[in-house]
Amino acid sequence: MPLIIGLTGGIGSGKTSAAKFFAALGAYVIDTDEIAHELTQPHGAAISAIRQDFGEDFITAEGALNREKMRGLVFSDSASRQKLEAILHPLIHMEAARSAALASSPYVIMVVPLLLETGDYREMIRRILAVDCDEQKQIIRAMARSGLSAHEVRAIMGTQITRQERLQQADDVIVNDSNLAHLQQQVEALHQKYLALSDGG
Repeated sequence: MPLIIGLTGGIGSGKTSAAKFFAALGAYVIDTDEIAHELTQPHGAAISAIRQDFGEDFITAEGALNREKMRGLVFSDSASRQKLEAILHPLIHMEAARSAALASSPYVIMVVPLLLETGDYREMIRRILAVDCDEQKQIIRAMARSGLSAHEVRAIMGTQITRQERLQQADDVIVNDSNLAHLQQQVEALHQKYLALSDGG
């Protein structure tokens, strides 16, 4: 198993941009959000369980998860969120572990937005990398990217641990408070560090 780095950060912090830079340098990237998306596509592995637990209203005519309807439910009802997570998290974890075992790069970047909240990946991950920016920037970026309202973004942030807690638990931190060139420089420095760690590890 290669060296696995868990990349995490709050909504809108820049996890996807950082992961793309790592991928461009040759790192194998596993994005658990992408896995979740695949599981909830038409005929995805999670659809039958979601249909059974939540009903036909939460499945589109094409047979995929109705994301907008589900988002409205899980952010207003924590029991429903836990029920959905109980379906998705074990399937995501299994697929992430399978992908990591197949990786041939010296190290793997595993993007897990709720890495520190769930603790599900601790047995796989050797280091925690947090992408950090101030909360106002998070809200603006998340609104621009996903079309969510400020209220919805704050609701998502409310399900995540605080910025301070995340920084305390991280082994490495990328400060994404400037432009993409600044982000790329930090990724390149960590790439060298992770190559060295993988050789020694």
